[in-house]
Amino acid sequence: MTVLETYQLAIQLGIQNDFRPKAAIDRLLARHRQQFERLAKDEQSEYDQERLTNPYSDTRILFVKDPKAKVKKILAGIDMEGEELLLAEKLGADLVLAHHPEGVGLAGLDDVMHLQADILALYGVPINIAESLLHLRIEEVSRGVSPINHNRPVDMARHLGINYMCVHTPSDNMVAQFVRKTIEAKEHEYVEDVLKTLKEIPEYHNAIAQKSGPRLFSGKPGNRAGKIAFTEITGGTEGNHDMYERLAQAGVGTIIGMHMSEKHTEAARKAHINAVIAGHMSSDSIGMNLLLDELEKQGVEVVATSGLDRVKRSE
Repeated sequence: MTVLETYQLAIQLGIQNDFRPKAAIDRLLARHRQQFERLAKDEQSEYDQERLTNPYSDTRILFVKDPKAKVKKILAGIDMEGEELLLAEKLGADLVLAHHPEGVGLAGLDDVMHLQADILALYGVPINIAESLLHLRIEEVSRGVSPINHNRPVDMARHLGINYMCVHTPSDNMVAQFVRKTIEAKEHEYVEDVLKTLKEIPEYHNAIAQKSGPRLFSGKPGNRAGKIAFTEITGGTEGNHDMYERLAQAGVGTIIGMHMSEKHTEAARKAHINAVIAGHMSSDSIGMNLLLDELEKQGVEVVATSGLDRVKRSE
């Protein structure tokens, strides 16, 4: 595997596990192409041309010496910054693979959140309402990430000469589909049944010992689960808290997510939505593990760090 092939594989797996059909993603990329072609030449030079082939703005090669360089060893983790880059140099890693976005990937976090509108629509929220709710939150996130020193770890990777990449939404798509298939493979009449099934997944089971296992933020274990929605796992970051009322109106009884703020928890409770929070680092670990399994099939050695609980499913 080369650095470029690793990047392309991540995008491919993200698309394969996207909640949107492939045709919808193709239309999105075509729309980006049309927007680009309508720009003046000087404006085209400012356009992020990765958007023409990659639908995930939070997934990027952040620094690379040679895109065709062979990758034999990857240092992978959830948050890969200065300390981890120094560790990569010491371990002789060919590539540092971060889950959480850095650099231009972090600066573009807001753009990938449009995915959430499509997911809400899948569960019965009218698309016009879903988009309206998301626009407000997307603008908030855009303002929130704008003052961050995005390129700090990227500059360090450049000085160290270490290839550096972040894979966010593709990995989140993979865990979202994994959890959805696991839950939908069984009948779950009560919320406690949902929690029980989640705790059987190795990463979530391991997280219990770290006091970060699956837990209930809204609702009661003995509540009927009702219709279960997987709206809180992928799509950049938390959406608009007003979505819970709309999900309840659409017939959703329980949502499964990675994490949830106090504001969103209060909104879920007000909407009488059961909120099962599986866990942040453990959920991120599942998505990254599924990606890393595919890379190991190509003969790449993987070293896990920075909160990544490495569980292999390819053996």
